[in-house]
Amino acid sequence: MKKIELIEIEHSVKIGDQCPAFEPNVTEDSLFYVDGKLIGFYLKQMPDKMCKLADVANAEFNSKRVPKEGRVGSHRNKRKSDGTLGEAKKWNAQCGRSTIIGGVPPQPHLGRPYVKNSTVHDVKSAQTFIKSMLLLAKESEALILQIMPDQYAQQMEALKDVSKKWKFGNLFTSSISNYNVSASFHKDVKNVPNTVNVIICKRLNSKGGDLHVPDYGATIGQVDNSILVYPVWRNVHGVTPIEPTHEGGYRNSLVFYPLKAFLTKD
Repeated sequence: MKKIELIEIEHSVKIGDQCPAFEPNVTEDSLFYVDGKLIGFYLKQMPDKMCKLADVANAEFNSKRVPKEGRVGSHRNKRKSDGTLGEAKKWNAQCGRSTIIGGVPPQPHLGRPYVKNSTVHDVKSAQTFIKSMLLLAKESEALILQIMPDQYAQQMEALKDVSKKWKFGNLFTSSISNYNVSASFHKDVKNVPNTVNVIICKRLNSKGGDLHVPDYGATIGQVDNSILVYPVWRNVHGVTPIEPTHEGGYRNSLVFYPLKAFLTKD
């Protein structure tokens, strides 16, 4: 794999800014280093077993068997002079949706000051989706152990106080599928520090939807069946606009992550 030393550059990006379009400049299997330390990796094509599991999870998510919450993509075209919306806004508004499984953090503003498991786990028709995602999480962990054994051990240690009932696999607490969602610039401050997320991409007839990290001027190509392992807690990042190239085109990210809210929770 290609070794990439990530070097900080100056930029004017602020949290909440919309992520503009960038052409990917990371498009081949890569190991990411900061100050000589391995912090993540990217594979353009996952192992066959993971591809098959991702196909199942994606198909289930796209079916009526899995409940979803509507999401409007963060990339928004301004209204035209005649008052109509640009195509990207209309497409995201119609299609952007997400499903969270595994642990859900407290939401005191909604009257729930405690952690819980996603209600999707109680939906009988969603069980194949949940099972395929859990197996995919475990295969991702095996890949992390193979490529980043020190990170694997570090993440196991970081989550040692998380109760087994709140774990999604061994290295994560939660998972989300984001379909046609172009995230504005943000930093995952609720994640456990010194851990990595897994971002698996499923897509068809679409362009864009790549992860951009302005601190390093890096735009990582999110092609179909790719996997990105990265410490999203440490840098501001966003997702470039997603555009269909044919009718029904989409980009769906399958993400696994560990949340601080579940540390030392019974």
